[in-house]
Amino acid sequence: MFSRNHRSRVTVARGSALEMEFKRGRFRLSLFSDPPEDTELQRKLDHEIRMREGACKLLAACSQREQALEATKSLLVCNSRILSYMGELQRRKEAQVLRKTGRRPSDSGPPAERSPCRGRVCISDLRIPLMWKDTEYFKNKGDLHRWAVFLLLQLGEHIQDTEMILVDRTLTDISFQNNVLFTEAGPDFELRLELYGACLEEEGALAGAPKRLATKLSSSLGRSSGRRVRASLESASGSGSGPILLPTPAVGGPRYHLLAHTTLTLAAVQDGFRTHDLTLASHEENPAWLPLYGSVCCRLVAQPLCMTQPTASGTLRVQQAGELQDWARVHGVLKGTSLFCYRQPEDADTGEEPLFTIAINKETRVRAGELDQAAGRPLTLSISNRYGEDEVTHTLQTESRGALHSWMEALWQLFFDMSQWKQCCDEIMKIETPAPRKPPQVLAKQGSLYHEM
Repeated sequence: MFSRNHRSRVTVARGSALEMEFKRGRFRLSLFSDPPEDTELQRKLDHEIRMREGACKLLAACSQREQALEATKSLLVCNSRILSYMGELQRRKEAQVLRKTGRRPSDSGPPAERSPCRGRVCISDLRIPLMWKDTEYFKNKGDLHRWAVFLLLQLGEHIQDTEMILVDRTLTDISFQNNVLFTEAGPDFELRLELYGACLEEEGALAGAPKRLATKLSSSLGRSSGRRVRASLESASGSGSGPILLPTPAVGGPRYHLLAHTTLTLAAVQDGFRTHDLTLASHEENPAWLPLYGSVCCRLVAQPLCMTQPTASGTLRVQQAGELQDWARVHGVLKGTSLFCYRQPEDADTGEEPLFTIAINKETRVRAGELDQAAGRPLTLSISNRYGEDEVTHTLQTESRGALHSWMEALWQLFFDMSQWKQCCDEIMKIETPAPRKPPQVLAKQGSLYHEM
């Protein structure tokens, strides 16, 4: 919650986005006056600014193309996160100012609207098919071009990326093995996917230049002198530092281009694979053009918190359907689409099987007893489900009027969450925990300045 009694200050300084990035001192000073959620966001912003500086230093120290590609990718991701965090921070500041200048909590007005629960969204098994020409793929004609591609995924202010993959005409599709998980999402989420790629120039001619030069030098300088020069050239080339007579030029860094993008919403969530359209951002005349088919295949699932965490619990007396006299005293736990009835509270924590379960779904009818009944009469609510032609009703007794209101509120909130999350509340979708990111294979070699830093 935002506090109303502390002094507000502008976190984002005036000027361009790049100017604001380098004014880190102002971001740090604002930590002492901002709400806790803003403080956490500013900490992330400060971390990304430091990561950006490190990526720039690594890019300047890169001696191999693959290293430069990884460093440039990190720089692009850091820049995207910095701009996203600054935009979200500014939006929160504006909302805070509007609340301060608006209506006070004591002012009369309409009651606060009900908000849906949050949830987790996971996208996995990403595949992007390619569409090569027949002459390129089957007949292996034309120049062999390669691309370095990766995906940038954004949900709200949170941005994640996949590993970088090298692509040429020997591949029929681009497969990303990452499971990307977003832990804070609402039912109105918009997951944006952006495919970035950098075209790599063919290096065959350049790679053979030192050997051809060594051959010419050995024949022109004589047998003994030529052998020494040739040995020096080959040893320098094998060490990765480049030929002594052909120093490696300063690397300005590769350039990634936006190749395609799409936005996925709750309607795309399904516990299975689906194909979605991509909006292509490049054409064949563009040097960074990659022959994309125009679609992406993935598995997009979501887990609302109401399906995985208990929303209400307490002591109940339950009269099962068809039993007019017997009342069972149970410990009820409302979780997902079921009201679990245990013998005692400890059974819910130890994983014991419940005595019985009452289904709660979108078709369930809940009705409270007479709230104005005489003192001393039991406070009841009934839960009815229809199975074909039969209707099954369970009657519940609560210990107090406050407990009855709490159970009714929890049930109405659950029904509201179901109406917002829709198909995600039919059953719990499985989300696999993302595996730790493996270091890029191209960085396996050690001994360069890049790795030392």
